[in-house]
Amino acid sequence: MKPANFEYVRPASLEEALVELAKDPDESKVLAGGQSLVPMMNFRLARPERLIDINRIPLLEGVESVGDRVVIRARTRHLALQNLSMSTPLGSLLRTGAAHVGHLPIRTRGTFGGSIAHCDAASEWCLVAGLLDAEMTVRSQARGTRTIPASDFFWSIFTTAMEPDEILTEVSLPALDDSYRTGIAEFARRAGDFAIVAATGAVQVVDGVVRDARVCLGGVSEVPFRSAAAEQVLLGQEWSPRLLRDAAEAAADEVDPPSDSHGDGEYRRDLVRALLPRALAGAVR
Repeated sequence: MKPANFEYVRPASLEEALVELAKDPDESKVLAGGQSLVPMMNFRLARPERLIDINRIPLLEGVESVGDRVVIRARTRHLALQNLSMSTPLGSLLRTGAAHVGHLPIRTRGTFGGSIAHCDAASEWCLVAGLLDAEMTVRSQARGTRTIPASDFFWSIFTTAMEPDEILTEVSLPALDDSYRTGIAEFARRAGDFAIVAATGAVQVVDGVVRDARVCLGGVSEVPFRSAAAEQVLLGQEWSPRLLRDAAEAAADEVDPPSDSHGDGEYRRDLVRALLPRALAGAVR
């Protein structure tokens, strides 16, 4: 199928894009990579009357260190993150996460911000944002700029705290010093598919003891799921393979996954038990 008729607008600045979006926010969509939006339009699952293409707008692409934070601008392509030269635990997590995103053509065109705004609970970037308590900066013509923490940003499947007239401009993440390690593991039936379940961790280990632990799971709820139970098991404990299994068991007991054609809830719990130790083993190696 092909998309329904739509008006195409290509602004040259962010201010112009916000003006265009404000004209009819409920019937407009912002186009960056289009790797999720365009297929939905082709199947007529999405029928926007206007597309606002932000690809000509400068200063919406790139990665920058700002103090103890790393800012990823919304139009940064997945492939740019896969090739990121940042030699830090965060850089390692971003490279690994990007390598899991779709196939090479998707990574070439798809964008970090587009994935965050799309809000698929199995998305690698939504998972990373939830894991690291990311801060999302959005702008609108009416309200100006506001910053939304990840805990308030992801509402449900394909639904975020963004208003229809807002554009996501950048995402801020903690830089993570060298005492941290990061890891990610996921399972999909075919390479490039969205994960049925994904697990990621960021762990600070000092003298063999876990001083800080962050665990986030994808595919087990409508939004990225921070496992407080797994984090509590890890904190203050001496690292060991048994500890990782205990944390995974706590996470599996905590989640209430959905059942669908890809597997029932218990199958997803088993995937949590299998994947979380692998993600954490990478984090504390």
